[in-house]
Amino acid sequence: MNTPTEIQVETGGARLDRYVAEHLPELSRAAVQRLIDDGFIRVNAIARKASYRVSAGETITVRVPPPESATPRAEKIPLDILYEDDDLIVINKPAGMVVHPAAGHSEGTLVNAMLAHCPNLNVGGVERPGIVHRLDSETSGVIVVAKNDAAMRDLQAQFKARRVKKTYLALVHGTVNPPRGKIDAPIGRDLKHRQKMAVMTSGKTRASVTIYRTLANLGQPHAERSTSLRSAQDAGRYTLIEAQPQTGRTHQIRVHLTFLGFPVVADAIYGKKKNMLGLARQFLHAWKLEFALPRDGRAMQFIAPVPEDLRAVLRDLGFAIADL
Repeated sequence: MNTPTEIQVETGGARLDRYVAEHLPELSRAAVQRLIDDGFIRVNAIARKASYRVSAGETITVRVPPPESATPRAEKIPLDILYEDDDLIVINKPAGMVVHPAAGHSEGTLVNAMLAHCPNLNVGGVERPGIVHRLDSETSGVIVVAKNDAAMRDLQAQFKARRVKKTYLALVHGTVNPPRGKIDAPIGRDLKHRQKMAVMTSGKTRASVTIYRTLANLGQPHAERSTSLRSAQDAGRYTLIEAQPQTGRTHQIRVHLTFLGFPVVADAIYGKKKNMLGLARQFLHAWKLEFALPRDGRAMQFIAPVPEDLRAVLRDLGFAIADL
């Protein structure tokens, strides 16, 4: 379907994604939603959201791009390397970099950069060579990539047995209370918004546990109280926390902190909105990663320095960066 397809809306009122899926049965609703998100489906030449209600007389144009090659190509993208040996490489991933190629992201990923850095990397499959774990594209910080089969198996076993210690920095809205704790709440796919995850008590869920502790309370102490958040959350008040996910669910920290009532600052999906405090992405940084080297079992800790965009926010809130 490389040639654009036009659908004339005869009866209005239905959601855009549902209407297209019903009229083009060769596309699943999930595929339709991805095409909408990527701008390949338009209504009267205007990009609309999946939830847009179509009206009679409108013209929907659907364009399906040609399939991308399953084999990523090498790209000479600079890498901030924290550690490297014959078995693995530890990288400080910048915000905005996708870990591996996916729909709409066939270039500029960490995998593309790794293939240029390690031309013979072929462990773990052609689509995600060396990838042991992932970070959200807008989350910066430390990530490890395996360089051979033995290292891949060893690291995967460490993650599965929960012997890898992951520590994140997050700035959240409000004054977190209690200041430290354990969030034990199962996570599943949001039934209303399929692109999101949510804490759920029934249905298809997976056990999810996050431990957190407060590092600093920041902001203006006499700011006007917000009525849109819990009473403990003052407008203009923020908490810098350290979060350690004990499980590895999609968006786990962001979902758990929102569930607790303290969403991550500038999280456009689970929080209030983007561009909070001048940030163009969520304030979440994979700060530390601790695991045993596959070759000799030596325990190692790797620390990714806090990037400048997050440091600038902390300075503006009066936090002493040297304390990190």
